[in-house]
Amino acid sequence: MRLMFISRILKPFIIIAAITAFFFTPAQKSYAYMVKYKEDFYKLFHVHYQQYPDDCIENIYWLEKAVEADFANPLYATVKIENEKDWEKYRYLFMMHINLKLIEQHLRLGRIYDKKVAHFYDAPWKDQYIEELKKSLTCYQAGLYYWKEASLWAEKANSGAFRFLFLPDIQNWEDERERIGTGKLDYEKILNREISRVQKVIKDFEAMDDSSY
Repeated sequence: MRLMFISRILKPFIIIAAITAFFFTPAQKSYAYMVKYKEDFYKLFHVHYQQYPDDCIENIYWLEKAVEADFANPLYATVKIENEKDWEKYRYLFMMHINLKLIEQHLRLGRIYDKKVAHFYDAPWKDQYIEELKKSLTCYQAGLYYWKEASLWAEKANSGAFRFLFLPDIQNWEDERERIGTGKLDYEKILNREISRVQKVIKDFEAMDDSSY
C-alpha cells in the first residue's frame, strides 16, 4: 500500500520530467538501424521468465527470419573471426544453434496448450482440450524438422577439418555441438516421446462420453 501511495504521488512529477526532457533536450541526429542479417534477427530473439503464446510466436518469427537471412560480414559476426576456417565453423554453429532455439520455442509453445493427462472429470470440456492438444502436437511435430536441420549443421561443425579448432567466444554453441555429436542431446527422442504422449491423451479424450463422469 505504501509503495502504491508513493507511486501515485510521484507519477505527475515523472510525467512532467519526461515531457521536459523531450522538449528541452538539444536535438541530436538519429540514425535508422536496418535489420537485415542473421545476426541482427538473432539479437531480437529473447526469452521471458514467463512466456505467453505471443512471446513464443514472436521469437519463432525472428528465428525463422534469421534462418532465411544472409550472414553479416565477418567483421560483424557474433565472435571474433581470424580466418576462413573460423568463419566456416562459425556459420555451421550459428545455424545449428538457431535451429535448436527454434526447437526450444516450439516446445515452450506446445507445453502452453498441453494437457498432460485426460482426467475423467474433464469430459465436459473434452472438445476444447482436444483442440488445444492438437496445437501442442503440431508444435512438437514441427520440432522434428528443426532437429534434422540442427543435426545436419552440427555434423558439419564436427568435421575433422575443425578437430582442433574451437571458438571460445561461443563456448555454449561448441558444447551444444559436442552434446549432439555424443548423443547426450537428442531432441528427436524428447519430441517423439511428447508426440506419443499427446496422441494418447487425445485418444483418451475422444473415448469419453456422458458416462465418463
